[in-house]
Amino acid sequence: MITFERRKEDCLKKDDKSSIGLYDPAIQKLCDKINKNPNYYTLSSCSGRVVLIKNLDKKQAGMFVFRSHSIVKLGEIKKALANSEKNKENLLFKQETCILHVCCKTIEDAEVLLNKSREAGWKNSGIMSTSGRIVLELRSTEYLALPIMLAGKLLVDEDYLKILVIESNKRLKKTWDKIDSLEKSL
Repeated sequence: MITFERRKEDCLKKDDKSSIGLYDPAIQKLCDKINKNPNYYTLSSCSGRVVLIKNLDKKQAGMFVFRSHSIVKLGEIKKALANSEKNKENLLFKQETCILHVCCKTIEDAEVLLNKSREAGWKNSGIMSTSGRIVLELRSTEYLALPIMLAGKLLVDEDYLKILVIESNKRLKKTWDKIDSLEKSL
């Protein structure tokens, strides 16, 4: 039987499998702090992001038209949308919240981290069990998702786009505050 410590060691020495290939800077310190604790290790993380994504039935390469894990500017969004108009694409605009998967040594360890995360504002969080492991999924609540382009036709005007960018950036900042809050509580 493989021990928790061995699984942790194996997991943490693997290369990052995310599509960007590294931790988001906004969640790096939190992940490092969790990974230093002998009772936990991180499996995956995202500090939150803004994306324009093709509205497809299933995931596939090239789905992202635009992706940012930092504050976005209206010009960036407009440029990405202009390219998609030419290609007659169906797009969704999404602002996604932070998410973190943590493997826990015991159910009691999971409960401790779950309670701390909820106190820090990560309200959509829970304990899962997979393949004999206790996995904690930590998620905050900031989220936007709406269709923004249909067959290359923009469904909103520039004023609405400005509001989306402002609101998304506010939500990202709120998400990052929750990451900092959890990191400080550990």
